[in-house]
Amino acid sequence: MEVKKEIPKKNLYDYQLNDLKRIFAQLDKMPAGSNLLYQLPTGGGKTVVFSEITRRYIQQTQKKVVVLTHRIELSHQTSNMLHGFGVTNKIINSEVKELDDQDEFMCFVAMVETLNNRLQEEKVNIKNIGLVIIDEAHYNSFRKLFKYFEKATILGVTATPLSSNIKLPMKDHYKKLIVGKSIKSLIEDNFLARANLYNYDVSLKSLKLGIHGDYTVKSSDEFYSNQSMLSKLVHAYEELAKGKKTLIFNNGINTSYYVYETFKKAGYNVRHLDNRNNATERRDILEWFSNTPDAILTSVSILTTGFDEPTVENIILNRATRSLTLYFQMIGRGSRVLPNKKEFNVIDLGNNIARFGPWDEPIDWQEIFHFPDFYLENIKNDEEIEREFIYEMPDELKAKFSKSKNIHFDIKAEYKKVFAEGGKSKIVLDRSIEQHAQICVENSEDVFDARILAKELKEEIAYRVRQYSYCIMNNTKNYKEWLEEDYERKLRSSISKKFAQMM
Repeated sequence: MEVKKEIPKKNLYDYQLNDLKRIFAQLDKMPAGSNLLYQLPTGGGKTVVFSEITRRYIQQTQKKVVVLTHRIELSHQTSNMLHGFGVTNKIINSEVKELDDQDEFMCFVAMVETLNNRLQEEKVNIKNIGLVIIDEAHYNSFRKLFKYFEKATILGVTATPLSSNIKLPMKDHYKKLIVGKSIKSLIEDNFLARANLYNYDVSLKSLKLGIHGDYTVKSSDEFYSNQSMLSKLVHAYEELAKGKKTLIFNNGINTSYYVYETFKKAGYNVRHLDNRNNATERRDILEWFSNTPDAILTSVSILTTGFDEPTVENIILNRATRSLTLYFQMIGRGSRVLPNKKEFNVIDLGNNIARFGPWDEPIDWQEIFHFPDFYLENIKNDEEIEREFIYEMPDELKAKFSKSKNIHFDIKAEYKKVFAEGGKSKIVLDRSIEQHAQICVENSEDVFDARILAKELKEEIAYRVRQYSYCIMNNTKNYKEWLEEDYERKLRSSISKKFAQMM
């Protein structure tokens, strides 16, 4: 028999109590069999709210409640939380074939697939159900169960009221949306940690979109497993997250393995986790992660839901996604507040912040709920994001050029200037190389130091080359790679000439 983990009854915060009033007021207005959707950000306490809803609903109506989840871990967490609210419940898992003891319970927690199988087999028939609560309601797997609960009221709960299937909008299945407290408000009231957002310049043209509207694992694996991106990842970690507990999200198992091997070779404390790890391995890895201050855990999407580790200080998005839900879920893993943790870092290597906006930026969820097509059609495409990206030299690197009066160079402005003068476009890159060579020489003792310093300009060189290629309307991958190599070669040569002239 499973031993229930004792969870002390939680006191609800004012905003949660306010949402409870709004939800019950709406349930009272709606006829039985209606569907209602409730939105609250990750970390806002959705499980706490619907556990109290369950307790009150059973007390007020004497009808039963079914809570549906899509993962076994969520089933156990939900069951434990309900027990903490004094709601005796039974988990319907793969071991439960029939419900001979259903009269002993007023609440059942079930995984969607398991319950669907039992209902199809007609081995389970829960009587007197008044309310069905669906956790993570944006997943579409729950819809297959709606037909079994036509007389019950359905309450969907989600952080992002946008369907995971663009062909099945949530507004077609839920009558009304109740929007809870915003991320910005939760941060201001110290319920969530503040996110410091950092985005690195990446070109995602090689990524392919799959039939579900997000980037394919195959194209993501190919892109994020290459040496250039792995080096960029390690550089980003060392620049912003070194020595702090870090969670890395990837889009493919192969990428995650490469990340693991790369960090391991660099001498860092790292582990890898994916859905092929068994329950014991998963528990051991997560326990290690919890107890190790400088732990790096690289994973695929397995930790986006049902995982709560408040001590996470850094989230690295080593992937691109066009899923708003996934974007919020990944960042949300770092948003828990502790007495000594009021902020955390988000390091973006997939243009996600540019695509969806800052994590704490206000979102009109009502508009997204009612007009999902309009929202999805207006998500920025990758070329638009790349064109708008402005490279900012990191402070640590900027400090190495402190002897130079001006380290900036605007490729677009220089191109307009050269064009107006009637000069050839390649003059733009020549002047850029000259400026880079000059600041390297000004901040070095000898030619060897200057060349080492020039190597640290790789990010900015790639950015300048891309801006130049947009100007001349030749943006092919091979051409840009050739230009970067040629730029770096000419930069080394220019540095050598400058030192020769000084002798």
